[in-house]
Amino acid sequence: MRGHKGQAEMSEAKKRKIHTPAFKAKVGLEALRGVKTINDIGQEYGVHPVQVGLWKKEIQAQAKTLFEGKRGPKPTAAHREPELLFSEIGKLKVELDWLKKKSGMCLS
Repeated sequence: MRGHKGQAEMSEAKKRKIHTPAFKAKVGLEALRGVKTINDIGQEYGVHPVQVGLWKKEIQAQAKTLFEGKRGPKPTAAHREPELLFSEIGKLKVELDWLKKKSGMCLS
């Protein structure tokens, strides 16, 4: 019976905790503040310090996207989009005409 109990304890210990995005953000932002060490934050929230560090890095990497929006580079790209599409259509027409001529020469 003792062996059976040990297996049950191991399976419970191996279960992976699933954290919400809000929890990850909270822990990652606390690590980003730098008031506490990553080890202290990990102990406080019951998360491995390596995981805390990964969440911190993810926040740093994604931070720039917070400021991309209506005032960022998208309106300029949206303004130029029709111009780029017409340019692409023109190139494709030229390629199509060339392929038609080329295939006609091969069939003769």
